[in-house]
Amino acid sequence: PDKKMTHDEIAKFSPKDAAAYPRYEAMLERAADFIEPMLEMTPPDLRSLHPRNLATLAKLAWRFRGLGRDMYDVVRILTGNAVDLLDAWFESEELKVTLATDAVIGAFASPSTPGTAYVLFHHVMGETNGVRGVWGYVRGGMGGLTQALAKAAQAHGAEIRTGAEVARIDIRDGVATGVVLADGTEFRAKVVASNATPAVTFLKLVEPGKLPRAFVQDVERISYDSAVVKINLALDGLPDFRALPGREPGPQHRGTIHISPTLAYIEEAFRDAALGKPSARPMLECTIPSVVDPTVAPPGKHLMNIFVQYAPYNLAEGSWDEIKGAFFERCMDVLEEYAPNIRDIILHKQILTPLDMEREYGLTGGNIFHGEMTLDQMLFMRPVPGYADYRTPVAGLYLCGSGAHPGGGVMGAPGYNAAQEILRDWRKKA
Repeated sequence: PDKKMTHDEIAKFSPKDAAAYPRYEAMLERAADFIEPMLEMTPPDLRSLHPRNLATLAKLAWRFRGLGRDMYDVVRILTGNAVDLLDAWFESEELKVTLATDAVIGAFASPSTPGTAYVLFHHVMGETNGVRGVWGYVRGGMGGLTQALAKAAQAHGAEIRTGAEVARIDIRDGVATGVVLADGTEFRAKVVASNATPAVTFLKLVEPGKLPRAFVQDVERISYDSAVVKINLALDGLPDFRALPGREPGPQHRGTIHISPTLAYIEEAFRDAALGKPSARPMLECTIPSVVDPTVAPPGKHLMNIFVQYAPYNLAEGSWDEIKGAFFERCMDVLEEYAPNIRDIILHKQILTPLDMEREYGLTGGNIFHGEMTLDQMLFMRPVPGYADYRTPVAGLYLCGSGAHPGGGVMGAPGYNAAQEILRDWRKKA
């Protein structure tokens, strides 16, 4: 990021905020130094007196004590809401609302909802090429990442089958022994690792009666509340924004584009969703990856990805299949206010409602994180209390997706952590 450009743009709204922004980033850096290592650790079981659990808790307490005054900022990030956090640092509505969108993306919450300060922090915690808080693009599209993972796995002897729907996890005498596909094909295995949501894994793929009733009840309590519609557009050119006109690639096309003029605008959009209605004036967060990576579109053409909020999975009236066309037009109405040429350059569109995301990708409730990223569903509470170590009540069955600690995001941490626990169990048996 161009720090001088960032400073100068913020200063247009508030010189005071422009001066405070580097200090705000430094505070987030210090908080990340404490929180980020927790992403690649197995959360301790607070009920266990096992020496490993006690050692982990002692290490966390010691590191927390070492934060000094920064410990208060960490507590605010973990428990507070985004509005209070941002109000403590900045005065301009333009800066606060731009930062606040990261606090609600994928969440059924407004910026004033407790816990959204952590969601904001979760989105800015990662790094790209050593720079923290930067969002990266995979050259050639996100499929390049899955292809790289596939090649790495195949290089170590893995066999990958696509189009092979799993119908059931086979469990015999309390031990996972493999999976059964929808076509009846059976695979035997010593370990089954599920990257599906906890609801799909335990309530759909595991037969009733194979899990303790208390565990099932905890899984049933997991909240998958979500309010995201994803819109992908193929464009015959670039949006020409009123705020910074131009149809040639410029800085206004390279970053994330936030259509949410005020915090009150987002709060009102959320209030609609809380009543079971898609937002009358939705919040839009857009990117145009083809400006950064021209390989994803033909010359002169572009892709635009839009996260839309709020669009509740459970509607008070009608169904998503019935209203998604009208909701798309509503979103374009809003975008057109800022980029008047948008409708003229749309070649193709893809609209993914919460229901589509559940049907197409197995995302329970359309939740992109495999469950809400709220404090009561994080750390040792994820996916459910007592099972944050990626193990399950069934020997040999592990949860390795975003429904496990540390949650959603393109980072692979849940799978990495689960693999460490699987290897630890194997070594015990050897």
